[in-house]
Order: sequence, then structure tokens, then C-alpha cells
Amino acid sequence: MPYEVEKSDEQWREELSPQEYAVLREAGTERPFVGEYTDTKTTGVYSCRACDAELFRSDTKFESHCGWPSFYDPADSAAVELIEDRSMGAVRTEVRCAKCGSHLGHVFEGEGYGTPTDQRYCINSISLRLAPQE
Repeated sequence: MPYEVEKSDEQWREELSPQEYAVLREAGTERPFVGEYTDTKTTGVYSCRACDAELFRSDTKFESHCGWPSFYDPADSAAVELIEDRSMGAVRTEVRCAKCGSHLGHVFEGEGYGTPTDQRYCINSISLRLAPQE
């Protein structure tokens, strides 16, 4: 699928740190409980670290105690792309940035969290950049 932001692997490698590249462009996962936004309660907007597209807002962030930032809804449903992921011996739903195709994490449903959508967008901190509200 063509994305609004298209870059070569070389360009992505120049712009992203090795850790950012591994997660955003190679669908890696950062270790649990180490990301800078896991426990953040700052009010603001979370954007894609690769292209700055607005993805999530702090008012949909909740404590899931899973080790990664969790949101119950994207800022706009068109901001993310959901893709079936059959890696790791299970069927999951991968979440990508709809603007640049970068890997963000996965979304899970029916886990019993008391959220309006019953969804948990489990997102790598390294895929995000928080702009605090002033």
C-alpha cells in the first residue's frame, strides 16, 4: 500500500536511531516496562516518531500494567492501519501508522479493561513522541 510518507530504507536508517528503526521499520518490540511513556500521565498528543502524524491523545491512555503504553482508541480511526499478524504462532492485529506505515504495536480486544471500547492499543514508547499540552 502506498503511504503519504514514502522513504527508502537508507533514508529511514539515516533519520532513525538503530532502536527506533528496529521497532518502527522492522516491526520489533521494545522490552516491557522500559519505555519512556509506559507510566507517563502527562496531558498531550502522541505522534508517530517517524513522521509526526497524530496517533493518540493522553485522554485515551490508561494503566493496563502490561509494560507498554496502552490506549483505548486512536485520535482518529484513519490515523492507524490495522493488519492481521500471524507471526509468533498466534493471530494478532498489528497497528501501523497510516501515514508512513511504521509499526506501532498491536491492538487487543475483550480483555475486560473498563474502557469505552474494550480495546487495548499496546504501543511501543519508542514508536511515539509526546507533545505535552501547554
